[in-house]
Amino acid sequence: MSWFEIISLVILGGLFWLWFESSRIHEIAVERARRECHVSEVQFLDDTVALATIKPARDEDGRLVLKRTYTFEYSDTGNNRQPGSIIMLGQKVHFLGISPRLVGADITLH
Repeated sequence: MSWFEIISLVILGGLFWLWFESSRIHEIAVERARRECHVSEVQFLDDTVALATIKPARDEDGRLVLKRTYTFEYSDTGNNRQPGSIIMLGQKVHFLGISPRLVGADITLH
């Protein structure tokens, strides 16, 4: 094998690993978003999350991992769409955000 073939195989292997790992982490993000919507008594819309950003970051142990930010939508009334987000550091959920429900809230600006 030539060096070109070896380097090509390493690059293809790395891309396959990135795709496989991203698919697994996406499934974790979908399940956690679905569960959080159920606990918060809101409807998880479209049954999916979409990748918004991906970049390198350090986890709490100082290891270099990929930080993936996903967005999703939910409805608190059944007639609207609200944005939600989930941040994954490696395979762990770092942040999951659903806006608080403001049902019947009286908001006054001064």
